Amino acid sequence: MQAALNGSGMDDGGEQMITSVTNARIKHIQLLAKKAKARREEGLFLVEGPRMFFEAPVERIERAYLSESFYGEMEDRAILDRISWELVADRVFAQAAETVHSQGVLCIMRAMGYGLSELLRKDDPLLLLLEDLQDPGNVGTIFRTAEGAGVDGIILTKNCVDIYNPKTIRSTMGSVYRMPFVCLGDGDLSPVLDCLRERGVDTCAAHLQGNCVYDREDYTGGTMFLIGNEGNGLSDGLSASADKKVRIPMEGCLESLNAGVAAAVLMYEAYRQRRRARER
Repeated sequence: MQAALNGSGMDDGGEQMITSVTNARIKHIQLLAKKAKARREEGLFLVEGPRMFFEAPVERIERAYLSESFYGEMEDRAILDRISWELVADRVFAQAAETVHSQGVLCIMRAMGYGLSELLRKDDPLLLLLEDLQDPGNVGTIFRTAEGAGVDGIILTKNCVDIYNPKTIRSTMGSVYRMPFVCLGDGDLSPVLDCLRERGVDTCAAHLQGNCVYDREDYTGGTMFLIGNEGNGLSDGLSASADKKVRIPMEGCLESLNAGVAAAVLMYEAYRQRRRARER
């Protein structure tokens, strides 16, 4: 049990179980949970809960923290031999955790680093570009849906919500580990769009005034859907640069769909077409 108390495995050991909320590592966890600047500067982010822990790529786990109760209930502890980890007193873990009802385990992870070339590894890729989405739940849901619909990658503009925001991470339900993404910095989108066009990728803007109905277009070739901000939609500049504008017909008095829902409709139409093409 002493090894467990010291956080054995690949840890440097020598420290007792964390029993104080003023512990430097607990303070560091709280900093990463609250400050996007700290996450960016350190290249680290937090994940919380058993699912996010056990699905995490072990090579990206900087350090894991397990509550006494969680450790005591673990049936398979093999992962602990491959990572750095520490035990935390239950009452301290409850204050360190970002969620209201903590699940007993959290990890500090090293940020992913993808380039545009990794999103274009396949012929005829299916991609998304998210422009200035602000809701963590929307972005997380889009990541989950994109994985299910066979999307090859996601591009996020600079003013999108931080993908490493703990709320966004939770909403991805692990898809953030598997869905390649690129977060753009300052500058014009034109070079990115030009690169995609050179690779034969058509850009399709989800637009209320689109002159094409979404399910009458062909998405079996290289395709990227452009999804705009929840309140304002796509910017005029990005809309104008799209190869086509597609709309989703709606009955009743609705003006628009939630960004995550609209993205899901488009992604799964593309998935349906591609699946049917493969079956022929």
